[in-house]
Amino acid sequence: MEAALKETKAKTSEVSGADMLLKALEKENVEVIFGYPGGAVLPIYDKLYDSNILHVLPRHEQGGIHAAEGYARISGKPGVVIATSGPGATNIITGIADAMMDSLPLVVFTGQVATGVIGTDAFQEADILGITTPITKYNYQIRDIKDIPRIIKEAFYIATSGRPGPVVIDFPKDMAAGVSAVPAEEEIHLPGYQPTVEPNFLQVRKLSEAVSKAKR
Repeated sequence: MEAALKETKAKTSEVSGADMLLKALEKENVEVIFGYPGGAVLPIYDKLYDSNILHVLPRHEQGGIHAAEGYARISGKPGVVIATSGPGATNIITGIADAMMDSLPLVVFTGQVATGVIGTDAFQEADILGITTPITKYNYQIRDIKDIPRIIKEAFYIATSGRPGPVVIDFPKDMAAGVSAVPAEEEIHLPGYQPTVEPNFLQVRKLSEAVSKAKR
């Protein structure tokens, strides 16, 4: 009887990957999400009903990511975007590249096929990591539900620190729908990411000299 109660308690303490995502976004004080639903991200959208985060529905994914850019540009806060797998994700590529060039902080969630069929040319599968590597500060693909809170925390830190820019998180459908115990919160530890925040004196002097000599 006692063992059965412990098992029941353990099950009730488990939450879905989509729940972890929404809780992590709330911890980052996200006010609004610009998103367009599709099959691969429906588990996330099911949980949005229970969240206080405002959802803005564009008429096209590209419009959504450009709106998120505008939000980031005006508010100074990271814009958050959700698009489904395949064509939904590829429709936001221009916005990601634009945010990278304009130094705008974005955290972009792309739906992905289930982990078991990644790499098999499954329906609406696209290599979003390969596509976005040249146009993001960093990108992730969720492979373990327990990693979701840590990855989201890191993504917001990378997107907003140093020179701001977009970070993509590729979210397989089974990672959003699956359940796990909530992992312990971790401190951000990224030894390979040390952005320069202090200006170089010689570069500033060269810039000043160039500006003083410029005719236009």
